[in-house]
Amino acid sequence: MSADITPPTHALQSPRNASRAYVLGLLTLVYTFNHIDRQILLILIEPIKEDLDISDGRIGLLTGFVFAAFYATFGIPIAMWADRGNRKNILAIALALWSGMTALSGIAQNYWQLLIARMGVGVGEAGGTPPATSIISDLYAPKERAFALGIYTAGIGLGVLAGFAIGGYVYKYFGWRTAFFVAGIPGLILSVIVWLTIREPKRGAIEQRSDEGEASTLGETIRFIGGQTSFLWMLAGCCLICISANAFLAWTPSHLQRTYQVGPSDIAIPLGLLIGGVGSVGAIMLGRVCDRLSANNLAWRPWMIAVCAALALPFAWMFLQADTLNMAYAWNVVPAFIGLIYASIAYTASQELVGLRMRAFASAFMLFCLTFIGIGGGPSIVGYLSEYFAAQGNETPLKSALELMLGFNALSVVFLFMAGFTYARDAKRAAEAV
Repeated sequence: MSADITPPTHALQSPRNASRAYVLGLLTLVYTFNHIDRQILLILIEPIKEDLDISDGRIGLLTGFVFAAFYATFGIPIAMWADRGNRKNILAIALALWSGMTALSGIAQNYWQLLIARMGVGVGEAGGTPPATSIISDLYAPKERAFALGIYTAGIGLGVLAGFAIGGYVYKYFGWRTAFFVAGIPGLILSVIVWLTIREPKRGAIEQRSDEGEASTLGETIRFIGGQTSFLWMLAGCCLICISANAFLAWTPSHLQRTYQVGPSDIAIPLGLLIGGVGSVGAIMLGRVCDRLSANNLAWRPWMIAVCAALALPFAWMFLQADTLNMAYAWNVVPAFIGLIYASIAYTASQELVGLRMRAFASAFMLFCLTFIGIGGGPSIVGYLSEYFAAQGNETPLKSALELMLGFNALSVVFLFMAGFTYARDAKRAAEAV
């Protein structure tokens, strides 16, 4: 049975409200699978390194730049397609592709075969977020959009939780190869559900804006974004956070395993609950807080991220200095709780600061920068710094590399603070554009 997701015209009593909740839930589940398939590799780095004889530098490329290059590059043309075509069909195709390539990762016999499989995952996942965030923005009005996208962003945390759990426990009993099959195959089934049960919403109806049917050209869209000062400041700030966040996400399992002499299955559930469970709750709760603060002053969109980034710094530092594994978990609670809010608000901004038929492109452009710079740069930088520090005789090279990453968080606060000054003006300009 297909879900009717025509934007609601009444309050919460409207039956159509339940339909949009179904779509949001389904899209969040898709995003969860996106991150299961992306993050399962992280909990399995140590056994894969040993089995395939891969260095930290190459692992950094595998989890960072190689994946990011394909994810970011294909995201732009797919987004242009989504601004013109049927978004749920694009999403279903993309989900099937990245799920299939995840399963194929399990048959890799060497580094290069695994690298090719991860390239395929990157290409598929490039078609996930741009159409999904565009659909959500046509179902939820601006006053509730950060909350809705906070729920969607919770898929990152849920995906980390499930990916770590699947990777840790399936590896323990069946090996790392089987873990990739277990993670990938269900996504193929989910892609059929997406294709059969979601209908394409009318663009702009939730905001009572008319969709003229013609998308802006690439040049027009880029020029429009270039004139949105708050978008550019926010993009710069989020990229800096993303470098640090993805460096920690990629290397925290290895840091804990090397520092406290534990295996993947020992940390899979606790770390998954911290990054995934606590992070998901934080994304939803802080998204609601952001919507309420922004109702009076839209500057709180970027300022919310700035406050959270500043708050996370001392706790992240103490996490790296912890003497015991349990103390490391305790210090990581606050960074985990606020760690996903930058992504949900960045998605919100990418929808609020552009015209109706620029939204998928703006989301993809935001993702291109966050992915190429953050996901591509963070893990790769740490991998090579770890090798460099090890060659210099540093006894904890990975820890030292992660410590340097926190400088990116500190710098991001300045950029995000600046974004707040012109956010309301730029949102008004976007509301007048198609």
